Amino acid sequence: MNIILYSKRLGGARQIELNRPWFLVLSSCCCLGVLASVFTLGLALGSRGTLFHPGIQLGDWTRQIAVQRAQIADSRRQVQERLDALASRVGEMNAHVIRLDALGKRLTEISHLDKGEFDFDHHPAQGGPEGDSFSVTAPDLTGILDDLAAKIKDREGQLGVLENLIVTSNLSRKVIPDGRPIAAGWISSYFGSRVDPFNGHGEFHRGIDFATPQGTQVMAAASGLITWSRERFGYGNTVEINHGNGYVTRYAHNEKLLVEEGQIVQKGQPISLVGSTGRSTGPHLHFEVLKDGHQVDPAKFVRQ
Repeated sequence: MNIILYSKRLGGARQIELNRPWFLVLSSCCCLGVLASVFTLGLALGSRGTLFHPGIQLGDWTRQIAVQRAQIADSRRQVQERLDALASRVGEMNAHVIRLDALGKRLTEISHLDKGEFDFDHHPAQGGPEGDSFSVTAPDLTGILDDLAAKIKDREGQLGVLENLIVTSNLSRKVIPDGRPIAAGWISSYFGSRVDPFNGHGEFHRGIDFATPQGTQVMAAASGLITWSRERFGYGNTVEINHGNGYVTRYAHNEKLLVEEGQIVQKGQPISLVGSTGRSTGPHLHFEVLKDGHQVDPAKFVRQ
């Protein structure tokens, strides 16, 4: 068998005989080279476990699955830690809300507000048309809780300051004399100039006299400290109360004293019983109010 090749460069045709020995040797070498390449490629693939070792590939898959399981477990642990942190934050905020409710109730009672207007036992009424809804992610929820906790803490501080102001205001009112020091009786002599009932001369009366039956309870006109509880010249059995802020009240002509010096009394607390001791014409209470050591007209405090 012959092969004829035509070539312009050679200027003619050449004939190749396939049955010659050298051609047969060359063909055999080419076939052997191809077979060797295929064999080498097979060995390389087999050494990688892709073709000839499926068990090795299965082991690789098993290891990858184990790594993925560990990653999933770690993700679950992180999510659980985040949930635990959020639960703790919610618990703290709930405790703040409980304290705010208790503080609000105290302020309502102190301020004598209508409990129906500020009812801390029920949620405030809310409403409105349905709006667009949206979902929040965990990071968004954390930020919302942080903002809400900051607002609650701020409101708690403001309510605490308000409570202190209300309490201070109430204490100030309690230490300023107001109201009648006796429950029954009538004013028999006012503050100012009058005729002395003993000698008929003119004099300046430095208090108010309440005519009332003997033994009537005398009550503290304001809270304070007992600084005098014994007989005083001209006043008979006398009680004096220092209320602070320069205010002192004096209760004279008592039959019996019910308090001792150094004792703290509250507004409206009984301190003595009406009598007619000292310079007196009959059972009555002589009531004085002193401001910074000077007697002032008790009438404006009594009228309050």
